[in-house]
Amino acid sequence: MRTPRKAAVLAPLMLLALGCAPQASSTTATDTTPTTGSQTAAQCAQGHTMSSGKLTIGTDSPAYDPWFRHNDPTNGQGYESAVAYAVAKQLGFAPSAVTWTKVPFNSSYAPGPKHFDFDINQISITPARAKVVDFSDGYYSAAQAIIAVKGSPAASATSLADLKQYKIGAQTGTTSLTAIRDQIQPSSDAVVFKNTNDAKTALANGQVDAIVADLPTAFYLVAAEIDHGTIVGQFPSAGAPEQFGMLFAKHNPLVPCVNQALATLKSDGSLAQFEKKWLSDTVNVPVLK
Repeated sequence: MRTPRKAAVLAPLMLLALGCAPQASSTTATDTTPTTGSQTAAQCAQGHTMSSGKLTIGTDSPAYDPWFRHNDPTNGQGYESAVAYAVAKQLGFAPSAVTWTKVPFNSSYAPGPKHFDFDINQISITPARAKVVDFSDGYYSAAQAIIAVKGSPAASATSLADLKQYKIGAQTGTTSLTAIRDQIQPSSDAVVFKNTNDAKTALANGQVDAIVADLPTAFYLVAAEIDHGTIVGQFPSAGAPEQFGMLFAKHNPLVPCVNQALATLKSDGSLAQFEKKWLSDTVNVPVLK
């Protein structure tokens, strides 16, 4: 889900969305095997970006909190902007060598050439998407959450079964929408919105009883975007945790280089620091049974 911003109420809360672009519109398979030996991520990346000496990163517009700040991916603020620049540094690119390009979320995972080296936009790694694009290793584990208006019947739900009777919506093409259909299985069809902003507006206008978004986005929405909004609960984990990954054109040779960069950022604690700084605490959100 995604939406526009209002005030930056909580330092560590904000919204979502982003992405786009290509590279090797390869007709032959490229090498995506992991890097080995003493090769650094920067050495690995040499000659594997769209433009020599440049790293082109895709994301959607607007770019929402808490993933980006002030709708500006270039400022290094917000979780995904911070991660993107940290990965760029590992790959040997200074901030001045990073270029951002707009990629609508719903087109980011379409098959075919891309006009970016990688896209970062809360894109969940799914088997269906991985058939036509490549993903990096996950850089964030995302739970889905349901949002309602305080005092409404849906706000008192304590289980997924309690929610079946309500009209629930989410952004098209998202795992939030999939969670409604697969885990809640409401008695009426899920309501599909073009973006999170439309979903938020529909909830405020009473057109739906609840909406679903990833948990960090849900925190931001109820804190800064939805009057009297409340997080009803988070979805229980269904198998392996949902992971956000950077998206690449199929067979992009930059994938193992980015994975090496992410491994470094995980091992040195950088990803944990970014998460603590930019994303909200999810510990006290009840899990819907």
